Amino acid sequence: MFKGSCVAIVTPHKDGEADYNSLKKLVNWHIEAGTDCIVPCGSTGEAATLDYDEHKKVIRTVVKAVAGRCKIMAGAGSNSTKETLELTEFAKNAGADGALLITPYYNRPTQEGLFKHYEKVALKVDIPICLYNVPRRTGVNLEPATAVRLAELDNIIAIKEASGNIAQAGEILRLAKNKMLVLSGDDSLTYPLMAMGARGVISVVANLIPSQMHELCDLFLKGEREESLKLHFKYLPLMDAMFIETNPAPVKEALAMMGKICPELRLPLVNLSETSMEKLKKVLLDFNLVENDS
Repeated sequence: MFKGSCVAIVTPHKDGEADYNSLKKLVNWHIEAGTDCIVPCGSTGEAATLDYDEHKKVIRTVVKAVAGRCKIMAGAGSNSTKETLELTEFAKNAGADGALLITPYYNRPTQEGLFKHYEKVALKVDIPICLYNVPRRTGVNLEPATAVRLAELDNIIAIKEASGNIAQAGEILRLAKNKMLVLSGDDSLTYPLMAMGARGVISVVANLIPSQMHELCDLFLKGEREESLKLHFKYLPLMDAMFIETNPAPVKEALAMMGKICPELRLPLVNLSETSMEKLKKVLLDFNLVENDS
């Protein structure tokens, strides 16, 4: 169901509020560019600092703007199983095609706790679920054996593997076989993981280059691997630039430079330092994403 370039779309803000008009414009831009799936309310969408009403309105806005033109995987995870259930049920009722569920953060559950968390949601909400493993943000690693055990549940169909550990992703692919799709959670590992059997990426850099990331994945899936690899190498510097400071500060600043949104973030995230701004501007100029105003 989910493959190719899935954009972890930013949540634009303006004057302290979510900017839904800019969000709708971004959605339309992505669909015109060929983005395969839009993923609102993930880490890049600053879900951790959206209140419940905002979180739900972002999902509703994306569903309405997409209007069936591409897939939607709504971020619905929390460090509370009860809250995760509520958000996942909302995502289903709003019309999302699937739910992206981050591992509970801060609590640091055991592997059995992780299994029980996901099992409860999967058994109560009939929607395709993509697990989301990003231990550097959550403080807990969803181990391959646990992920594969969860794949036995009918509606747990995929995992966003953002551990940065190629060996771990490879072990999931080896053990899961056809029971679970793997999507890269790191742009810079998109091609390597697809070479092992992953089916695409949930991407930060696709916020800036949606058509190019779609093409990179599409070429690979069509068997044109050399051409896909050329694109992967070409855009690696831009992928790396998205993490010169904490995501999504660089990507939101880049989109602002491109005239798409305001660069506003929610505290405790802050805008880029002057040094990082200079580095980011240089990379964007190198890729002709902005004009030189000097």
